[in-house]
Amino acid sequence: MDVNIKDFEGAIAELETIVRKLEEGDLALEQSLELYERGVRLSRYCHARLEEAERRIEVLGEGGELRPAPPALAAVGEDDGRDADAEPSRKGRRA
Repeated sequence: MDVNIKDFEGAIAELETIVRKLEEGDLALEQSLELYERGVRLSRYCHARLEEAERRIEVLGEGGELRPAPPALAAVGEDDGRDADAEPSRKGRRA
């Protein structure tokens, strides 16, 4: 892992800065490539930290014991084939 990446929040902030710079398009090719490579490393770091956090999620059981989150909870956020921009179903929603 890159020792220059301090934490998740810092990595996200740096990644956002890199994206802005690349979108502006005022960089030399070599500088763009270096920023892109750094962005990939930051993205991988963030993804790994999110997966680690997901594995650590614990749910308080009925008897008061701690147990790992159920697989259905771990799958939240994964692509389930639904359109993210589509209006959510009204079934089960409270007014």
